[in-house]
Amino acid sequence: MAPSLRSLICTCLLALLPFSSAENRLTSTSLNACQANSSFSATLFDVVFTPNNGTFAWDVNGVSTINGNVTISVNVLAYGLNINTQEINPCDQEELRGMCPMREGPIKMDSNAKLPSSALSAIPGITYTVPDLDAKVRITFNMTNTGEQVACVEAELSNGKTVDQKGVAWTLAVISGIALVSSAITSGLGHSNTAAHVASNALSLFGYFQAQAFIGMTAVELPPIVASWTQNFQWSMGLIGVDFIQDIATWYQRATGGTPSEILSDLAETSVQVQKRGLELASNIIKRAGLVARQSGGESTAADTSTTVIIRGIKRVGFRAGIEPTNIFLTGYIFFIVFIFFVVLGVVLFKFICEGLVKAGRLKHDQFQDFRNGWTTVLKGILYRIVVIGLPQMVVLCFWEFTQNDSGAEVALAVFTVFTMIGILGWASSKVIRLARRSINMHKNPAYILYSDPVSLNKWGFLYVQFKATAYFFIVPVLLYVLIKGLFIALAQESGITQAVSLVVIEAVFLIAVCIMTPYMDKKTNAFNISICVINFISAIFLLVFSDVFNQPGIVTGVMGVIFFVYNAVFSTVLIIIVLVASVIAITAKNPDTRYQPMRDDRSSFIKSQSQLNTELDALGATARGESKHGFTSSKGARIEDDDESWSGSDHSKPVNTYADPPRSPYGPPSDQASGRHMPPTYQSQPRTASPYDQSHTNSMTSQNRAQYGANPSPWQRGAGYD
Repeated sequence: MAPSLRSLICTCLLALLPFSSAENRLTSTSLNACQANSSFSATLFDVVFTPNNGTFAWDVNGVSTINGNVTISVNVLAYGLNINTQEINPCDQEELRGMCPMREGPIKMDSNAKLPSSALSAIPGITYTVPDLDAKVRITFNMTNTGEQVACVEAELSNGKTVDQKGVAWTLAVISGIALVSSAITSGLGHSNTAAHVASNALSLFGYFQAQAFIGMTAVELPPIVASWTQNFQWSMGLIGVDFIQDIATWYQRATGGTPSEILSDLAETSVQVQKRGLELASNIIKRAGLVARQSGGESTAADTSTTVIIRGIKRVGFRAGIEPTNIFLTGYIFFIVFIFFVVLGVVLFKFICEGLVKAGRLKHDQFQDFRNGWTTVLKGILYRIVVIGLPQMVVLCFWEFTQNDSGAEVALAVFTVFTMIGILGWASSKVIRLARRSINMHKNPAYILYSDPVSLNKWGFLYVQFKATAYFFIVPVLLYVLIKGLFIALAQESGITQAVSLVVIEAVFLIAVCIMTPYMDKKTNAFNISICVINFISAIFLLVFSDVFNQPGIVTGVMGVIFFVYNAVFSTVLIIIVLVASVIAITAKNPDTRYQPMRDDRSSFIKSQSQLNTELDALGATARGESKHGFTSSKGARIEDDDESWSGSDHSKPVNTYADPPRSPYGPPSDQASGRHMPPTYQSQPRTASPYDQSHTNSMTSQNRAQYGANPSPWQRGAGYD
């Protein structure tokens, strides 16, 4: 690596993450084979180098099938470059006399040596401070007589510094929660425009976190810094290592006929290789180790009974989080259920707290009135929103469980959960599309029905409020995008290249669709989401490079790994600041809606709030229309969202005080030309067709109505073009 480039990389890393440690050291705890049919393998490999006192301690248990004298070649590689090479003859080293000559059978080396000052000075000081050091030592064994390479092993070096920090993960989770809670509170206070913006940005931010987690779950061999960075986002997939949750998952699996894995509890006897090499290599090592142990006829050692396990993708993520491979699905599932439970509990508690404060006179009667009157409907909408948030997580974990079959009960849970969630969201999306099309047919504007009913808005609004009214259907491409992406992550764990190529295609198609259609509610929200799509697409390209499909030099992979971390860290920080500032202002500002321009689809003209019906005439009008306090409905009539074909006006035998009668002010709807004003913009440019709810009024009639009922229009019609 060129000195200038190396200095630039190190400077960027140290500026972003100024790690400190009480003592500098380099360690390695795994020795992986780097050659097919390697004649040497290690079942225990623990090496510690402490530069402060120059000590080099190692504890190695291995198995050898080599007979004769060998020369050992040691190569130190950093970010793909060979920075140091040494040739060692075991016969010339006091500590290695046990390998002169090498013989078939178990090998045990346990020693503590002192390195010369010349060796210490050759190691750059930056080596001990760069997080997730991408360095390894490659050791090859060559026969002294013939020069034939008979074995190759690699040891990855670590300085103990990493960007995988629990504090970072918890901070990201808390900020996401604050954004979602602030949007709910803002909506309850009546600031629907602000609530829609904050909720949309919070969900997009959470989606970006899950996209980062997807990168870490692929079977591609990631650079160390990329694997550590993406590990910070695995909480968004429910993969959080908690001891008692692991105990519950293990007990459940055993109780339902499964066989739990014991990799984490048997690390002393299990060599775990975090890489992408095929199982055939590990299989050969295991078979050869057993053969040598039997031929030696000696006492049983750790080498006789040890196994080698290769983990990749989802298992790699679980291993780093301290989760057994057989507990990964159930861990994510349990945290998803726990999340739902606490959300429901929070909503119920908030309902009782509000009622208690109102009775105690601490809260105004009209505050959170919509929530207090229709809190069950709001709860349904929140649960639907949780299904959307949890869809990426459950698609990956459930479909992956189909390939693992940890137990029959877990497979049954996976089948029930994922197909139920897909069915719920598919049905809800079709409901929104039907409502929007009905609104277009009758009012030439999809926003009319989608936003005029508080019950429908609270229940189904999570699917369309983040989009402009004309893009009400865009939730379907979003759900398909998540579903297809999750399927490739879950079902293609044996091929990292397949996953990388598929993600590039998926992200490219979704980016093009968002850029062309600009479906979100306004320019700022479109820019926010397009920027996330761009970063996801760039990350997919980087992932394709990491898969080694281009057979690029190691230095390219190493440098691109650092760049991946830097631009994602900066981008994440910017997104978090934007969402956090918007959330704080939404709660603290007196009128946060002034920060946002009115929607061009004029949705605010149709949104009707219960708390705004504050006059006797409004109450009388609501009664005449057959509206209950929870929405536009009578006790026997059909609601707008119900699939009642008579609502279109073809069946006039139905009562007129049903939800078929759209919301109208008690002053009567004005004419299109009244006072020189006009009705809200329509979805189509052609002239509006007659609707059974439209009434023609002249300017004089409108003036009469105004004189009779007062000069001010109904509060929920202000700003809609009616006043």
